[in-house]
Amino acid sequence: MRKEYGIFYRIDWVLIILYLGLVLFGWLNIYSAVYDELQPSIFSVSQQYGKQLIWVVAALILAVVILAIDPKFFSQFSWFIYAGLILLLIIVILFGRDVSGSRSWLHFGSVTIQPAEFAKFATALVVAKYLSKIDLNLKKKRTWAKVMALAFLPALLILLQRDTGSALIFLAFLLVFYRFGMSGFILLGLLALPVIGILALVINKFVLIGFLFILSIFFYLLTKKKFRHLLISLLLFAGSIGYVFSIDYTVNRILQPHQRQRIHVLIGKTTDPKGAGYNVNQSLIAIGSGRILGKGFLNGTQTKYNFVPEQSTDFIFCTVGEEWGFLGSLLLISLYTGLFIRIIIIAERQRARFSRIYGYSVAAILFTHFAINIGMTLGLLPVIGIPLPFLSYGGSSLWAFTILLFIFVRQDSYRYELV
Repeated sequence: MRKEYGIFYRIDWVLIILYLGLVLFGWLNIYSAVYDELQPSIFSVSQQYGKQLIWVVAALILAVVILAIDPKFFSQFSWFIYAGLILLLIIVILFGRDVSGSRSWLHFGSVTIQPAEFAKFATALVVAKYLSKIDLNLKKKRTWAKVMALAFLPALLILLQRDTGSALIFLAFLLVFYRFGMSGFILLGLLALPVIGILALVINKFVLIGFLFILSIFFYLLTKKKFRHLLISLLLFAGSIGYVFSIDYTVNRILQPHQRQRIHVLIGKTTDPKGAGYNVNQSLIAIGSGRILGKGFLNGTQTKYNFVPEQSTDFIFCTVGEEWGFLGSLLLISLYTGLFIRIIIIAERQRARFSRIYGYSVAAILFTHFAINIGMTLGLLPVIGIPLPFLSYGGSSLWAFTILLFIFVRQDSYRYELV
């Protein structure tokens, strides 16, 4: 029987090594980002780097526990795991504590957790479970409407916690849906929404509406020119008009002041180098000052003197850029790229549809975190406060990413037995 080989038999060691490399590199950069000469020991639990070490050890224990669980458990109990996380998200809305303007945390004495981080792997499980149903017709719009409801219900609850960044990560599931049969028009339309929203803030709305009208005509001409397609084109155009004119209301009445200011800074409507634009400006200074080879470990002046806010969490990439330089940053990006490619390769070799869909969900979630965080740090995207996977300081994010990845590692180790 398979059990006699132990829990480490047939696991993908390339994926494990990439994971361990990122976690170790993250811990070293957290140490450098918040280094205290009065507490120089990297094991000092009074400092963030000491606490992070405890969370790293706990994450490794958690990984081993997951590898010891029957892989069928995650498929069979996916709905219960999902329901439990939905309940936790509701509890956070009712009883959570406000931290930095968001009600995202539950406190248990001295321990705090962020359920939004764990909701990602729970949603990945239930999406994989639903789409792997044998009798499911993936060509029906009703199928995609249901699975989108499953994927975006947690995002809605997280938005109610005023945690926009974590909610946006659930857009990663659109990539999964497209891979497994969702129409490219639906994906293109949904991805176009933020682009149209930004354009509505920077150009004349009537010029934008004229452009959208031309696109509607183009869409109709690409179809079979039936009356149904004409009706769809007209409905899309009418909806786009309402969407364009709703942007100002959304930005000025719904978004929080700091979020609104960050968007205005990003699109160039205002300049606020000492306010909303401060983080990004200091981030760019820190990364640019690293040049090719960097200033060296523990020698980053921007990092050491706290010029970059949140430099151990959301802006951990600044520490990498300043102390390890362009080559170090390139190496880090290469590690992430290797991780994403390896996950996709492993997902494609799965015999079980559940495992394959879950694998793509893992890749999409991690890639979205990576792309948004790096883009935010480089000033290409608004600052929305999401961690860089396996690098940023924090127990909830590290544990959640570890669970997300190692469930897939466990599924892959049983790829010949699972169908």
